[in-house]
Amino acid sequence: MKRILLFLVTNLAIMAVLTVVLNVLSGFFGLHQGSTGKIVLLACVFGMGGSFISLFMSKWLAKQTTGAMVIEQPRDATEAWLVETVKRLSQKAGIGMPEVAIYDAPDVNAFATGASRNNALVAVSTGLLRSLTRAESEAVLAHEVSHVANGDMVTLTLIQGVLNTFVILLARVIGGLVDGMFSRQEEGENPPSTGMAYMITSFVAEIVLGILASMVVMWFSRQREYRADAGGAQLAGRNAMISALERLQQSTIPSHLPAETAAFGISGNQGGLMALLSSHPPLEERIEALRKGSH
Repeated sequence: MKRILLFLVTNLAIMAVLTVVLNVLSGFFGLHQGSTGKIVLLACVFGMGGSFISLFMSKWLAKQTTGAMVIEQPRDATEAWLVETVKRLSQKAGIGMPEVAIYDAPDVNAFATGASRNNALVAVSTGLLRSLTRAESEAVLAHEVSHVANGDMVTLTLIQGVLNTFVILLARVIGGLVDGMFSRQEEGENPPSTGMAYMITSFVAEIVLGILASMVVMWFSRQREYRADAGGAQLAGRNAMISALERLQQSTIPSHLPAETAAFGISGNQGGLMALLSSHPPLEERIEALRKGSH
């Protein structure tokens, strides 16, 4: 619950900054309510731009926020096994060799991120290496390699960017409509929509629409987990994938991944009152889907 709230607060803070900046730019460039083309252009720049910046910085941010150390030269048998296993799974999945890293955390977890199928990072926690068997660990790695092979990071970025664009645009449309209701203008005049009613309404609309957009993005994220589980089962074996998820289900240690990376971990926020904003389906549903061979 705390992780979801942190995710929401972070995104709302970003949207608040964008609201202020876009309103300033609207006044500076003299954008009117009728200047649809210019407003759409700015909405696209802000909506898509932020998402793609996050995508291209994703590996660097993940390393900085988790303290993940890339294995340049294996120092022991475990690191050698990790590199060799990811290499073998990547070749089987038809993608370029990702960077392989380990980060210090007690929870059983792993994640994949990166700008493309051939420029990715796969990282595992020290808790996972201590808790799972080699077969189960390989299944987790296969799950993460499947995320990369499916292009999940790029897909989520595009979905988030498009929705951000619509949120920014629709918020200004709503703000303009409310501003028009409160304005007493002479017929034919079309002054800039920088009044207090416009700014407050567009800000509130962005918050509400931003939450709705997050629900859509998280729905896609949950479907992505089912596909990665199925991909992991194909690469490492169905029984191993089910066994790995069952071990995750038994773990009582919450995820230590930061909010920016949590959606890409194999274990994440699930269920409860905030189910619509969960990036992962409940583990029991993922296990059942594997057993039935669905998704």
